[in-house]
Amino acid sequence: MSSGVWGRFEQDPRSPQAARLRASDRDRDVALEVLGQAFAEGRLDHEEYDARSTAVTSAKVLGDLTAHLDDLVPDVPAGALAHRPPGSLTQADVHQQAVRKWEKSRREAATGFLTVSLICWTIWAVVMFGEFAWPVFPSLAALANLVRTQVQKQDIIEEHEQELVRREEKRLRKRELGSGSSD
Repeated sequence: MSSGVWGRFEQDPRSPQAARLRASDRDRDVALEVLGQAFAEGRLDHEEYDARSTAVTSAKVLGDLTAHLDDLVPDVPAGALAHRPPGSLTQADVHQQAVRKWEKSRREAATGFLTVSLICWTIWAVVMFGEFAWPVFPSLAALANLVRTQVQKQDIIEEHEQELVRREEKRLRKRELGSGSSD
């Protein structure tokens, strides 16, 4: 859970001035997203998630949201939030997401290697046992992908980071264009 979450609200709900302002649907959606992620990560049990999400859904002011999130989202000094656009990702957020994406790629490569190997070697053992061991070739190809994913870890993570930054910049430009046209 990233500290950038507080910056995704219309106003920082931890601020005494903002705490008394009415919460928007977008603010409640951000809070519900945080709760959903915490539930998915196992940091909230089902009953606590239900209780908090019900309270967030019925929250009237921003200050009502902080009590349900403050033990899930780390604090960031208010000054740090003021130096970047609301809702933008921090470098730590980008890196964390890129590492998770690489880990997913590594799991998929390992699963692919195991699946291809098991299927090919099983077919060979049932149909052609004792003959030319052709399954070694598809197994080696799948293994090469797994090794490449592991060896090029840093390059793959940097590539994912660059893609996330490009997407974030595009999203922020769209937001600026959207808010500029409604003035």
